[in-house]
Amino acid sequence: MDQPKSTNLTAPNFAVSRAQREAIMGHRGVTVWFTGLSASGKTTVATLVDQLLTARRIHCMILDGDNIRQGLNRDLGFSPEDRAENIRRIGEVAKLLTHAGLVTLVAFISPYRKDRESARSIQEQGDFIEVYLDAPVEVCEARDPRGLYRRARAGEISEFTGVSAPYEAPLKPELVLYTASETPEESAQRVVAYLEKHGYLAVP
Repeated sequence: MDQPKSTNLTAPNFAVSRAQREAIMGHRGVTVWFTGLSASGKTTVATLVDQLLTARRIHCMILDGDNIRQGLNRDLGFSPEDRAENIRRIGEVAKLLTHAGLVTLVAFISPYRKDRESARSIQEQGDFIEVYLDAPVEVCEARDPRGLYRRARAGEISEFTGVSAPYEAPLKPELVLYTASETPEESAQRVVAYLEKHGYLAVP
């Protein structure tokens, strides 16, 4: 892991613990990391999960490629190096939100396994749930709600995952959603069911 450029840093010891924050919220903090091709349904499913959990008074936050790249990561492009830095920053933000007791819903293509594993490695055991949206590129391209695949095929967008840049599917995700054959609502319910089964929706 790269070391900070800054020196003379010390680990913070805040007066309010994570356990105290989770007790106030009534549930555990966790990062749910949605990964998959463009148009596989990441943001759609994450939004539905957010709505389902918020209705149960679960505190959530969505981190999505579009809103993050317009602000925090507006200086990054889509080269392999910039993609890695994009995911590194998101991983650090997700860690902070998780320690604050939120259910953090991360919806990024995040095409490289090593970058996703790096995001996992900085979290505590059990704090990172990888959810793979398994949809063939043909299905995603047929949806293509913003015309991105069409533009990539025409050469208007370079480094486009699934067309001119690779996607490395997870080897051992905690959950696989088959979004080519199940509805977004069914996928979202399966995510919530996973969180229920593994005790994330209550204080341990």
